[in-house]
Amino acid sequence: MSETKSQAMTDQKMNVLYIMTDDHAAQAVGAYGGRLAKLNPTPNLDKLADEGMLFKNVFVTNSICTPSRASILTGQYSQTNGVLDLKGSLSTEQQTLPRVMSNSGYETAIIGKWHLKKEPGAFDYYEVLEMQGQYFDPIFRVRGDKPWPQNENRYKGHSSDVVTDLSIEWLKNRKNDKPFFLMHQFKAPHDYFKYAPRYESYLADVTIPEPVDLYKQLATQGSIATRGENDSLVNDIGTSISQRHNRRSMGIDLGVDPNLPEKEFTHQAYQKFLKAYLRCVKGVDDNIARLIQTLKDLGEYENTIIVYTSDQGMMLGEHDYQDKRWMYEESIHMPFIVHDPRVDNAGQTNDLLINNTDFAPFLIDLVGGDIPDDMHGRSFKAALAGEKIEDWRDATYYRYWTHRMYHDVPAHFGLRTKDYKLIMFYGAGFVDPELPFYDQKWVNKTGLHNNNIKTPVAWELYDLRKDPQELNNVYKDPAYQDVVAELKAELKRQREKYNETDENHPKLKKIIDAHWND
Repeated sequence: MSETKSQAMTDQKMNVLYIMTDDHAAQAVGAYGGRLAKLNPTPNLDKLADEGMLFKNVFVTNSICTPSRASILTGQYSQTNGVLDLKGSLSTEQQTLPRVMSNSGYETAIIGKWHLKKEPGAFDYYEVLEMQGQYFDPIFRVRGDKPWPQNENRYKGHSSDVVTDLSIEWLKNRKNDKPFFLMHQFKAPHDYFKYAPRYESYLADVTIPEPVDLYKQLATQGSIATRGENDSLVNDIGTSISQRHNRRSMGIDLGVDPNLPEKEFTHQAYQKFLKAYLRCVKGVDDNIARLIQTLKDLGEYENTIIVYTSDQGMMLGEHDYQDKRWMYEESIHMPFIVHDPRVDNAGQTNDLLINNTDFAPFLIDLVGGDIPDDMHGRSFKAALAGEKIEDWRDATYYRYWTHRMYHDVPAHFGLRTKDYKLIMFYGAGFVDPELPFYDQKWVNKTGLHNNNIKTPVAWELYDLRKDPQELNNVYKDPAYQDVVAELKAELKRQREKYNETDENHPKLKKIIDAHWND
């Protein structure tokens, strides 16, 4: 039998540079062609896409920093790896991806954001931001004489510049003759979007294009789960750009005058938000150019696979929402660009339905390693060579666990296919309400913790072919009942296959079972 192109790709031991940002929405990458593309926010990433392959349909399985990173490192969905929310952590033994890469003959390193609490001990080298990290004058945790996390290095400057400086220094000073696997992970453009001063003039005189539903959600979108009966929860659910939300407004957080007329306040809030966000993105893009130039200077560019992604997407004012967490498109859509010098696929795109449990199997397969049997995801290496992958998924599963904390997003799960999206908002937290909470700032005026305030249960269905902006919930439309039945059957199948049922959370299981056929 003749060797396929994808099999031949493992013959040469390539370096792997994995670059990941925090909250960089696909619609803020020029190559994805969204409403922000004409602003040219990412010329260097766009050039990388022109020289490699851009994956169009890549989605996170839990749109929040810590769980997403855990899924990337383990190749597993959240209930299996145990990292359901921001409080989760990943032990050295669970850090499967770097361990397998090491066993495959690679020198491994992680530099930048970590956010998984415990020591990144499976890496040969690490220098990681403490927790979320600071935008300016960041502190990094390193290996040293003291136990983790007591060994620290402090640097002056902007985080994006410093993280890149450290990766460049590591690349230039490596003594090992092994190929490298470097996870270079920016903090930017996570809130609150503190950019390097040199970008102050970038976009200063530009009006950023606005989402169609920034000022008012349409009556056809959402459900009683996200709006309440007769819109009774509109001011409570989903933190806003405007002053709609009663606890958290991006405009207020960014210092916009709250006495402005409502529409002008929202306009100024959005413009200030997006300009700060895109200035952080610009800093990332410029630093990626520095990294690539370093590879060229070292003579390693043609020996290095470069992967670019983000840990999830980001709501950039769509539906008047900020942050991520939602299963809506802008929140779950991850940019994913791969430049592999072994493959002639310059400028090509791929529409395979991928999620972040596939990242580890993909990276391991790229270097000819053995993919562990306990990974839920699959490698899509063959797609780089233009080959068809048999029996690939038709739908990707999603679940957001953290009911109403931080940004007042109700707990929910669902499926995303190429044509449709089905969501069940089950409206309750998984934390026992009788246990004390670690952070009292999420206790509201009535004395109840937000996590304990149940919200209505409802389903939403979006026809992405006709309604890519998710403005029309068609769940109750008679014309879509066969689609609903088919998606529910697949949703049940995937929840069982990937250990995503709720035997360990009987209160949630009871709610879900009771409303499954609503």
